[in-house]
Amino acid sequence: MAAERRGQGGPLSGDVPQRVGRYAGELHDVTDARLDAEGFLEDLARVTPPAAREHWDDILLVVAELTANVVQYAPGPFEVRLRRTFDGVHVVVHDTSTTPPAPRPFDRGGGGGVGWHLIHTLCSQVSVVIQADGKDIHVFLPW
Repeated sequence: MAAERRGQGGPLSGDVPQRVGRYAGELHDVTDARLDAEGFLEDLARVTPPAAREHWDDILLVVAELTANVVQYAPGPFEVRLRRTFDGVHVVVHDTSTTPPAPRPFDRGGGGGVGWHLIHTLCSQVSVVIQADGKDIHVFLPW
């Protein structure tokens, strides 16, 4: 994993932090991506604190869900990009699969089916862009 920091200014400089993380696609990379997202939020909070504590938690949950889905359904390397928007946070997860995500029925026996619905519930916008080398999932969350 390699995380890059761009625009890492202090609260007085007005720079808005961005973060790009690249991961091999192994199970531990879900935790690494979540930790990198938490570092991004710490940097962002120094510039602009969240309007509500749950926004912080929602962003981390969405990053964990999206990256867990990548590891499960689109094996291979992936990238997570986080940046501040005028009213929230834009998260982009790029993976190597050209198959768009699809909701599954909820399995009460522990087989999942909640993640994609949860992402749509927590995010103000969700879009999937298919490209020749995979797909980008764009989500926007409040901050």
